[in-house]
Amino acid sequence: MANIKFLVIEDSPTMRQLISFALKRIPRAEIIEASDGVDGLKKLSSSNVDMILTDINMPIMDGLKLVTLVRSNKDYKDIPIIIITTEGAKEDRDRALALGADAYITKPVQSANLLSKVKELLSL
Repeated sequence: MANIKFLVIEDSPTMRQLISFALKRIPRAEIIEASDGVDGLKKLSSSNVDMILTDINMPIMDGLKLVTLVRSNKDYKDIPIIIITTEGAKEDRDRALALGADAYITKPVQSANLLSKVKELLSL
């Protein structure tokens, strides 16, 4: 069985660690970490990932711009994307989903909630 590769894009090292720690409960999970959208795209181009988890508010390139770029690239357009953010407003959620995100989770993240969404999107 192949590993399941997750790309976690989050500018807060603490939050990145928390998300990665939760994902490691999934058997064969492999985590690739990136600190912003540009770093995330670079890492995406150098490895096949099964899912992207990204924050919205980040320096250099935010998560919504990242979602737009991923969805407009034929090689990446089918990768499930989960947005994990402090932005809880309905319009932020609607905009992220309209741009192509598959799920929207607000912080603070509950590990059980995150894992059930990941498993649902990857059909685990």
